[in-house]
Amino acid sequence: MPGYQTIEACYTLGDSHFVIRSLLDQQQYADPQGLAAAAGISSAQWPLFGLVWPSARILADAMQSVNIKGLRILEVGCGLALASLVLHGRAGNITASDCHPLAGSFLEENLRLNQLPAMEYQSGNWKLKCPELGEFDLIIASDVLYDRELPELLALFIDAHAASPVSVIILDPDRGNRNPFRRAMVNLGFVVTIEPAKRFQGSGEAYHGHYLHCHRP
Repeated sequence: MPGYQTIEACYTLGDSHFVIRSLLDQQQYADPQGLAAAAGISSAQWPLFGLVWPSARILADAMQSVNIKGLRILEVGCGLALASLVLHGRAGNITASDCHPLAGSFLEENLRLNQLPAMEYQSGNWKLKCPELGEFDLIIASDVLYDRELPELLALFIDAHAASPVSVIILDPDRGNRNPFRRAMVNLGFVVTIEPAKRFQGSGEAYHGHYLHCHRP
């Protein structure tokens, strides 16, 4: 037994359906080798990667129609990587990244459940340099500004892996750290615009959030 419980459920993402293996709930925790702790992940934060969050569903839905032709794409803080799965299903050149030690194995299982081929995954800790990641033309993320220290870290991580030109799409469920992130991106030479996200998930549940569209020529 892995020390945590999981569940499989089918999620509607726009016109597509994905079977997703996730953690059973927010009470799950198992870090016998201390890998999560070494990455700076507390026991309270540990299960967050493995849950299906509303913002992830909204971003994944949006990725069904975004232009991806010829773009190298990175999802940062991917968690269960719903948006990456959508882009991969569209034959996009997508790399998923997360600092959680189990994110890669959950991605492999969800690719199998949806009969999708292998997909590029790289560990990505915003506090560390990750030169093996390289640079990307489009960088996406959802619900990654949940702590006050994260806007600056995320902005610097994006800057380190941004091609020229680059576009960035961040979906934030109005957690309160959006403005510090916007300022950090502007200071790095990005033009930032903010627009409301769609107000309902595919399940019909209400959603409140905003997209930050960042572009640097």
